[in-house]
Amino acid sequence: MTMRERFAADLKEAIKARDSRRISTLRLITAAIKDRDIAARTEDNAEGVGDAGILAILAKMIRQREESARAYEEGGRLDLAEQERGEIAIIRDYLPRQMSEAEIDQAIAKAIEETGASSIRDMGKVMAMLKARHTGQMDFSRVGAAVKQAFR
Repeated sequence: MTMRERFAADLKEAIKARDSRRISTLRLITAAIKDRDIAARTEDNAEGVGDAGILAILAKMIRQREESARAYEEGGRLDLAEQERGEIAIIRDYLPRQMSEAEIDQAIAKAIEETGASSIRDMGKVMAMLKARHTGQMDFSRVGAAVKQAFR
């Protein structure tokens, strides 16, 4: 079952169960995927985004919601922060298991070794390899700092 099929099936189940938070979150996900599909079609990619692209969309949605939740908490709107955190939990259900710190360190070391990276200038190669292999399994905003640290 592709991720798109899973979203459609889960949306039907949520509608049957009248789970309004899950319905709205799944609709947001499918809308984001459709937006990316439209952008991909203009770039001569008739098939749209694949599962790796969908994982990237989900990771971005989580980051956006985490930022919103922090802003709502700082503004004293705990109800809205809780709503954002509920959406995060639903979106995380569709991501693969997140790697532990030790696994991330091992993946970075392996990527550095395989790319032959020797300095911070090679960080792009390392990050590209990590993204190709571990999309959705690690938070790349944090991994960047760990890759920089590995070159020190």
